[in-house]
Amino acid sequence: MKRSFSLRQWVFLGSGLALIAATYGLVRLAFGLFLPDVQRDLGLRPDAAGWVSSGASAMYCVGAVVGFLVAARVPRVLVAAAAGVAGVGALAMAAAPGPWSFGIAAVVASTGAGLASPALVQLVSRTAPGSVQGTAQAVVNSGTGPGLIAAGALALVLLPDWRTAWAWSGVFALVVGVVLLVVSRGSGSGGDRPTAPGTAWFAVHRRVIALALLFGAGSAVVWTYGRSALVDAGAPVAVSVSAWIALGVGGAAVAVTARWTSGLRARTLWAVTAGAVAVAVVALGTAPQSTAVAMLACAVFGWGYTAATGALIAWTTELDAARSSAGTSMLFVALVLGQAVGSAASGALVGTAGYAATFVVGALVTAASAVPAVVGRRGGTPHGDAAVTAADAARSSGCTPATPRAPHGAPSRHPAAP
Repeated sequence: MKRSFSLRQWVFLGSGLALIAATYGLVRLAFGLFLPDVQRDLGLRPDAAGWVSSGASAMYCVGAVVGFLVAARVPRVLVAAAAGVAGVGALAMAAAPGPWSFGIAAVVASTGAGLASPALVQLVSRTAPGSVQGTAQAVVNSGTGPGLIAAGALALVLLPDWRTAWAWSGVFALVVGVVLLVVSRGSGSGGDRPTAPGTAWFAVHRRVIALALLFGAGSAVVWTYGRSALVDAGAPVAVSVSAWIALGVGGAAVAVTARWTSGLRARTLWAVTAGAVAVAVVALGTAPQSTAVAMLACAVFGWGYTAATGALIAWTTELDAARSSAGTSMLFVALVLGQAVGSAASGALVGTAGYAATFVVGALVTAASAVPAVVGRRGGTPHGDAAVTAADAARSSGCTPATPRAPHGAPSRHPAAP
């Protein structure tokens, strides 16, 4: 990074990254990590767990839409809300006496991630010097992978004491929220309200929206039941938790593979990444007893899922560069709505057909999202100056539901994943 950052700006970037790590990796996406231990202690049924995960995804979408609408005007208020909702929600999960209270807390806590991303995108754009805007966005929004790794580290140290792990996650979210509010003083409100996409945008994007929904639905089984499948197959705690850490490592590896993916068109990158996720899902579901397969499958899943969110950003930019920011928000909402449906369906299927069959179905749905990108006609005519490759979006190491538009209509280089 360049020397144009002051000490306060460094602290701002670090606390912003930490808030993404907390709201995404430690709270929203850690549900599946601690699920087997929660089920054992609270009697949470597999189908009920699916509905909890589904509700959490739906509330994430609510938070993302609210953030999209108001982030430009009151980003610091959104930061406070994101840290507060995620932190208090995690503490409530830690203290939950039964499955109902735990489920409600988990659903509410997930809203924090939806609120955090658009708020941080706005604050970074106002705090970081223009010459390093892309780098600053990259630093802040790369927190999802480290958050997943941190959640896995907590689990390795504390399990089966999942309550203490959730308590630490909640405290961390609250503390970094306070730090971020302190260092972001003077970069408050005053932006214009963004314009939502119109009917023409939806007509051009109808294929991409459908693929995002399918991808979200198919991949949801890993986020919700990935570790549960390993535990059910007899994997020790160290193995099942390490597999979860591999998810985070795979997501972080997107930055390493950016040189290879940089020359791919968005639809090609989408087909490659969605296909990789489908293979990872079926491998994890059908061979969970193999430590090597489980580790590799989780790493591939983390890479494919994260890179696929970058492909969505590049795709909406190809189709309508002038609305790439709003398009990113809409496509990420579609992806997480797919997760909501997939989580509920997976929960129902696990109870009747078992993990292997459920994961195979998830893989088939994910693969179905990849095929039309290869064999189908391009879903619309590009708008804006020129179509772009997936280069910039593929460098992402996470997913941000409201990435601001960079000069000339291109999205921020480093989005963050739902």
